[in-house]
Amino acid sequence: MTYGLRPEALKLAAEGLPGRLRLLEPTGPETYAFVDTAIGPLVARAPGVVAGKVGDPVHVAWSAAQAHLLMRQPNVASRSEAQTQANCGACDHPLAAAVNPSTPLPRLLADIGGTNARFAWQDDAGKAPRDLQTLNVSDYASLAETMRAYLDRLGRPAPPWCAIGVASPITGDAVRLTNSHWSFSIDAVRCELGFERFVVINDFTALALAIPDLPLHELRQLGGGGAVAGTPLGLIGPGTGLGVSGLVPSTEPGRWVALQGEGGHVTLSASNVREAAVLQVMHHRFGHASAERAVSGQGLEVLYDALRTLNSVSNAAPLTAAEISQRALAGSDAQCVEALDLFCAFLGSVAGNLALTIGARGGIYIGGGIVPRLGDAFTRSRFRASFEDKGRFRGYLEAIPVYVIHSEVSPALLGAARAL
Repeated sequence: MTYGLRPEALKLAAEGLPGRLRLLEPTGPETYAFVDTAIGPLVARAPGVVAGKVGDPVHVAWSAAQAHLLMRQPNVASRSEAQTQANCGACDHPLAAAVNPSTPLPRLLADIGGTNARFAWQDDAGKAPRDLQTLNVSDYASLAETMRAYLDRLGRPAPPWCAIGVASPITGDAVRLTNSHWSFSIDAVRCELGFERFVVINDFTALALAIPDLPLHELRQLGGGGAVAGTPLGLIGPGTGLGVSGLVPSTEPGRWVALQGEGGHVTLSASNVREAAVLQVMHHRFGHASAERAVSGQGLEVLYDALRTLNSVSNAAPLTAAEISQRALAGSDAQCVEALDLFCAFLGSVAGNLALTIGARGGIYIGGGIVPRLGDAFTRSRFRASFEDKGRFRGYLEAIPVYVIHSEVSPALLGAARAL
């Protein structure tokens, strides 16, 4: 993520996160590496502002003479302080001056997927998101246009802070959504909307940050025993694409570090002859059969088409994911029933791999918009059997609980708020 902040504004952020920022090491004469124990590594470029030794909470000497600071992840291209100030007028935002820590800081929150852009307004840290609205990504040309449309509906200007989760890897300033036509520059959007602070993270990283605050009534357990406290949590969820993330415990009790990756694009594997035949069709079509190619809305359509090929059915019309799900749940179409069965089995296999990879004895959480709609059909599916079908580690996985998230409000909005 990229932060463009004057020292006073960053000081306010640090005061709101007591004990969360810790010094890793100096990485150059004027560059310092930090770890944010809830988000991950950051780098700060600011001469003479850091004091302390490795592992200490960050101590910052603030001076009115110090100019813009840039905090970034190590793989984001750095900019000089002069360039940062010249890029836009955002540094003239009222927050760029000294701020009273008791002043409320409104924020715009968003969860941006390949199909839907969900927005909310938060009056201040810790306040419940309100004014929730969902806009169709395909109706707008860009992220900035969609943000302005939401703010226009509220009749409000852009707030000082904004945090969004987007269905895309975040590796630098340029972001391109994996399953949408949108692409944008983080810094350009910050400048265009005038945000003093603009945090951009992966949408499933945002969802992962929300997991510790999910109420029990929004979770439906599917097998396994009790969650083991203080151990990693895994997160996976099919929607337009397949999101994967997780949380690992921080060295500080009660705090977590969210994983940022692209686990939805791991290679899919088969556990029986029929699955192998389906994967062969997918390999022929795509070259690489990733998990997302099968375990997503578009993946359900791919599975259905693969079965048509294997069954030599040429006269059946293509179906949408919604139509396939409806017919499968009604039991009215054998190929739809099998496609949904494969979908659940492949999801179980990938989720089991995730649990083994990160040691998710704290549980695997299933988000996204598809699985909650399947209801009891998901419970009866091959998901759990495929999840546990890992040879010598069957017993290890049998103990791990799986929770399906049933939330009326996108939890990723709360996770985005936590990233601020």
